[in-house]
Amino acid sequence: MCRCLKVSPSGYYDWEGRPASARAVDNERLLERIREVHSDSQGAIGAPRMHEDLTDEGETASKNRIARLMAAEGLQGWPRKKNRGQRGKPGLPPPGVENRLERDFVALEPETKWVTDITEIKTFEGKLFLCVVLDLFSKLVIGWSMHHRQDRQMVIRAVEMAIWQRQGDYSVILHSDRGSQFRSGDYQKFLKGNNLICSMSAVGHCGDNATCEGFFGMLKRERVNRKKYRTLDIARAAYLIRLNVFTIRG
Repeated sequence: MCRCLKVSPSGYYDWEGRPASARAVDNERLLERIREVHSDSQGAIGAPRMHEDLTDEGETASKNRIARLMAAEGLQGWPRKKNRGQRGKPGLPPPGVENRLERDFVALEPETKWVTDITEIKTFEGKLFLCVVLDLFSKLVIGWSMHHRQDRQMVIRAVEMAIWQRQGDYSVILHSDRGSQFRSGDYQKFLKGNNLICSMSAVGHCGDNATCEGFFGMLKRERVNRKKYRTLDIARAAYLIRLNVFTIRG
């Protein structure tokens, strides 16, 4: 083999006995952790999310390095589904309600800007709806509720949970789309009674609530699009565990 490749035998044995470089050793250590995280997510997360999780653990590896290691190992995440477009037309916002965020999703302090939205989880018993409230400062889930009907009470319960965790009583902007639940009189009255300023997206502009859209996109890649739950209770239990993780770590 050395003769065919025009390599001296002494050079080959020197290479074979040479210890691995510090970089190679660190790559192997990092790859082992990547395998563990990827397995824990049931193969759901790709390089960008892997980089975020490892950075939270204190790793300093770049996103490109992690992507190269995952590609060499054949590890990849679940792709997001193509957007099928918005169904129906949202109604007009209540009087005096406007888009107060204007796609400015940066919050310099906690409890100044919240966003909320609803998504659906399919089960063999029917649909389970999930409403979450995120704080734009920490990107943590500070409130959620689940129900088999996406009514205004489900939304109010999610906001109630966020209010219970609020440290102060100063006003907070709460942004949503123009769903009927958010435009309802009970919801609007509840916000005013708890010093929450209602903000709503423009018509047909899902980017106006991009943080919630991104959160649900990640959640669906990791859970919704990968499994069909047998009952509503099983789905509810599975998502409660996952939401607790997002509440703690974001």
